[in-house]
Amino acid sequence: MTADARELEQAWQEVQPDAARRLLIAAVEAFAARGFHATTTRDIARGAGLSPAGVYVHYGSKEELLYRITLIGHQQTGRLMRAATVGSSEPAEQLRSLVRDLTSWQARFHTTARVVEYELHFLSEEHHTEIAALRREMQGLVERILEVGTAQGEFDVADVPTTALALLSLSVDVVRWYHPSARLNPEDLGRHYADLALRMVSAGRPA
Repeated sequence: MTADARELEQAWQEVQPDAARRLLIAAVEAFAARGFHATTTRDIARGAGLSPAGVYVHYGSKEELLYRITLIGHQQTGRLMRAATVGSSEPAEQLRSLVRDLTSWQARFHTTARVVEYELHFLSEEHHTEIAALRREMQGLVERILEVGTAQGEFDVADVPTTALALLSLSVDVVRWYHPSARLNPEDLGRHYADLALRMVSAGRPA
């Protein structure tokens, strides 16, 4: 099994039944390789080892497959980000843990994350609105950490919303270039990006 195949198996292991999980994995692979528009339901069915009609047993359309992928991906990263902040009440440690864990996730599951982050504009208006709300919650979490850190004099941030967006973009952009052969593994990359994030908001003290 290739590294990318192991990544996908791990990313979607909780989806049941098995045929639905195989379809999501096949859709992620196809969307990441060819893009949403260039992928057909026949391509997805073939990748899952099913007949074209088998897709519609579990998903009503190709767009629904993309929606399920983006919804589950955003739910996973949202839980990860919230969990990263509960180990400390200190804004610097919360930010360090959040950026570290989010960056590591984006690198470890780079194929899935590439679809989750960069195929959003193909969602229906209703589904896009739902995902956009989840993304605002994630940005709001970072903004609150920055606001507390700035109020306490720990951070020096003049524009909290823009800085929060920049920090999230730093982690998200990992999916554009990361490959298992990269010099840094996901954990090391996460630690490095966490150090960078603290330097970006530092109030003049070492990160």
